[in-house]
Amino acid sequence: MILITGCKSKMEEKSKLKATSTRPNIILILADDYGIMDNQAYAHKFSGEDTSKMYYETPNIDRLVQEGTAFSQAYANQLCSPTRASIMTGKYAGRLGFTTAMPPRETYYNQNLPVPAGYYAHDVLEHKDNILIEQALDNGTSNSAVPTGNSYDKGKDELSIAEALKDYHSAFIGKWHIGGFGAQGYQPSDQGFEPLAWFDAGGSVYYDWKKSWDNKEKTRFPKMPQEHSEIGDSGQETNEDYLTDDLTVQALNYIDKRSKLKEQPFFLYFSHFAIHSPYQGKENEIAYFENKSTKGWNGHKDPVYASMIKSLDRSVGEILKKLEETGLDENTLVIFMSDNGGIDSKITPKGEGTDNSPFLGGKACVTEGGIRVPLVFRWKGKIKKGQWVDVPVDCTDIYPTILEATGYDAKTIATTNKLDGESVLPLLSDPENNKKSYSKETHYWHYPFNVIYNSPYEPFALTPHSAIRDGDYKLIFDWYGRFHLYNIAKDPFEKNDLASEMTDRRDALFKKMMDWLITNVDKRYWPTVNPDYDPSNEVRQEPFHNLFSEYKEQ
Repeated sequence: MILITGCKSKMEEKSKLKATSTRPNIILILADDYGIMDNQAYAHKFSGEDTSKMYYETPNIDRLVQEGTAFSQAYANQLCSPTRASIMTGKYAGRLGFTTAMPPRETYYNQNLPVPAGYYAHDVLEHKDNILIEQALDNGTSNSAVPTGNSYDKGKDELSIAEALKDYHSAFIGKWHIGGFGAQGYQPSDQGFEPLAWFDAGGSVYYDWKKSWDNKEKTRFPKMPQEHSEIGDSGQETNEDYLTDDLTVQALNYIDKRSKLKEQPFFLYFSHFAIHSPYQGKENEIAYFENKSTKGWNGHKDPVYASMIKSLDRSVGEILKKLEETGLDENTLVIFMSDNGGIDSKITPKGEGTDNSPFLGGKACVTEGGIRVPLVFRWKGKIKKGQWVDVPVDCTDIYPTILEATGYDAKTIATTNKLDGESVLPLLSDPENNKKSYSKETHYWHYPFNVIYNSPYEPFALTPHSAIRDGDYKLIFDWYGRFHLYNIAKDPFEKNDLASEMTDRRDALFKKMMDWLITNVDKRYWPTVNPDYDPSNEVRQEPFHNLFSEYKEQ
């Protein structure tokens, strides 16, 4: 295996080192809003229920679990763009200013405004939900584009995973959503990928999507300092009329092409829109699930949602089949992950989505239902089959793991670029981490927004939250002034809140988390006290308690 040490500037020409047969191709499949209980193998793992009694059907993703290694405590962020930024850079999203995911929003860049001192051109001017109850906190802001070394970046330049894989051919398909809403210079081609079919947005219709993807008009942001919008490209014609199927054919065609060019390994980042809203499935599959006898298991009852999972799962199966047909199956590492927890119908305004029970909460929450996701590695002949790893890992680890698997000096690159991630490759041969080869024990989340979704703790809108998991314990800090503490190793479903009992541990974790925020997350990405807040109009039983201003002043 070739070991490539050091890390050159991404502006330099890619290395011309020849690949060897031992260096694997990489296919990273990222699902969108796919909950941990949406997968049959994972649902069986946590419920003990026979898969035949479940409503959703995921035989192909289950095959990945059976033929590879699955992680039972893998974490993403609470929303999609932060996770995508972390995967792209190997860094915690908060460090990059990716604190939320948004539909198109006004930024300093797309409004062609001067950027205030200490701000970034792609910081949004404002993002808030239509919350009608009294709010003690005002939202922080969020970045919307991963820096590429563009003139607007003022010296910031993140080395993307594709750029780090210097002598690989890297291609991107699907959902981008980290490019400043169509900003020139921040799209897949600017991060080292050949873009095959892509859209820089949080969601897409599943029928008749091409007009939106190919639209170059600056209709949404006419003041953008560029000639046309770079929102996306629908790619080559596939004659498929359903988005998940179309993107899958794009991926299959790429694999076919690369199979004939074996002198250079490839990295395919396949970022699905499925199963993000709008909820649109295929009529025949919707009809099948409408009449399925197991409808209602674990609160899973939406036939459209079930059909979208079926299409996602079928896509995975087609990719595995293509790898076998092309002979690439023997040396291709397939990674499957979701970008955040499922949208839990119990806390969403319209009651749409899935049900993450027995996990608490869902997308937008930093409880386990919002951030614990499926993560599976399959590498034929290299990874033990049917193995589970219970060690906690997170999405920043994908970057260094891919580097190590492909023969790069991941540790040197991680040090040079100050990555937060650590390779999980040693865990694939040492699943209990007996050798302590994976040393990261602390994980962080930060979400400085009031959200229209209800809190899993009360029937009111979510307030800003941050969280830390350190060893077995996870502390959730509600910036309204409340704590939740759990021993996740013993209590993965967060039923036994220890915050009032284990006060010393609670306070120590709070300080550790706030110290991390002070060091790593710029203050504009923190929430603030609402100066117009009227406590007499507060609907919550507990009064607002400001526990953070002293930290913000440091």
